[in-house]
Amino acid sequence: LKIRRVSEGIVLDSLSNQNSVLARIYATRGILTPEELNHSLNKLAPISSLNGVADAVDLLLKFFDRKITVIGDFDADGATSTALVLRCLRDYGFANVDYLVPNRLEFGYGLTPEIVRVVARRSPALLITVDNGISSIAGVSEARRLGIPVLITDHHLPGSELPDAAAIVNPNLSDSDFSSKHLAGVGVAFYLMAALGQALESGGVKGAAKIAATYLDLVALGTIADVATLDYNNRILVSQGLQRIQAGKAVQGIQSLLKKSGRALRRTISTDLGFIVGPRLNAAGRIEDMSIGIECLLADEPELAMRYATTLERLNSERRHIETKMRDQAFAYVDAMDNRNLPACVCIYDESWHQGIVGLIASRVCERTHHPVIAFARGSGSELKGSARSIPGVHIHDLLESIA
Repeated sequence: LKIRRVSEGIVLDSLSNQNSVLARIYATRGILTPEELNHSLNKLAPISSLNGVADAVDLLLKFFDRKITVIGDFDADGATSTALVLRCLRDYGFANVDYLVPNRLEFGYGLTPEIVRVVARRSPALLITVDNGISSIAGVSEARRLGIPVLITDHHLPGSELPDAAAIVNPNLSDSDFSSKHLAGVGVAFYLMAALGQALESGGVKGAAKIAATYLDLVALGTIADVATLDYNNRILVSQGLQRIQAGKAVQGIQSLLKKSGRALRRTISTDLGFIVGPRLNAAGRIEDMSIGIECLLADEPELAMRYATTLERLNSERRHIETKMRDQAFAYVDAMDNRNLPACVCIYDESWHQGIVGLIASRVCERTHHPVIAFARGSGSELKGSARSIPGVHIHDLLESIA
């Protein structure tokens, strides 16, 4: 354990006068004052301080009585974001809300022109992206061509060009002065839904301002599953969400996934979300269809939620079996290389590999070699599809963009 020195000395003595080890552990996690251990919801960065949120709320209110379609992502962050937005909009009384998650194997990631043309058949008046969209320049352009405005909510780093969307909410835009850059996609969605609730309450909808907070269990799950940096703001979101789960107030889907794996709700901790619930949701997007995971999170009947949880348990077992086989093959390939002279980026491929699992394999090989890794699987036709993982100090997205 590397202990980081605090230049002003140990300022956490008041946290634990008789336990300097605890104070040092806090310090290594960036917690330098006792106030940072206060995870009350009123300590959250102000909802209105997230750039773009006011314009996004104004846009949403214009479509209160028209059809809105949420375009999600096929991981746990995307699933929780989708479920959060659908639940909040329906609770707020929006007339017609549905969702679509691109199938990983058929359409790939994000709001592509192809998925826009598919969703256009449903005749939506507005598209909302969650946990994606900031790089969907062509997709947003296609939506505009078809006369469908797009509201983007995302947390990924933007490129040199932004999509021509009707509104964008992203804490990582270059002009953003939001205090927490580490929100997961579900955190961004929560801020937007909370701001919308406040606006509706101001307009006379009693109780609307409190609705988004009732789904902090979804925010905690998506934040932990996406391995978002736990800065002070995210710690508050996760802590509040865990308290809801422990009190038995989580959505039925989260309760069912925990119960199915033998976890007691009142003892739920962050690792249960990261290693139990998150992987089961992710398995749906990797092996079959993330709509299974989203429907689990949208289910209000315990019996229905448990049926979805049982399906997700099966898919996760299948994912583990496939991953183990692929991991062993990948390690064999890497071990056959000259470990003293590995390439700057390790690229591995096997024609039998599953597209939905190569991201996990890239992670395992990255950990084994401490090199950036791209793992490939066969795509359509002569195309390969790859998933990249990198090491601290090497930004793989920037490297790929520089040679695109």
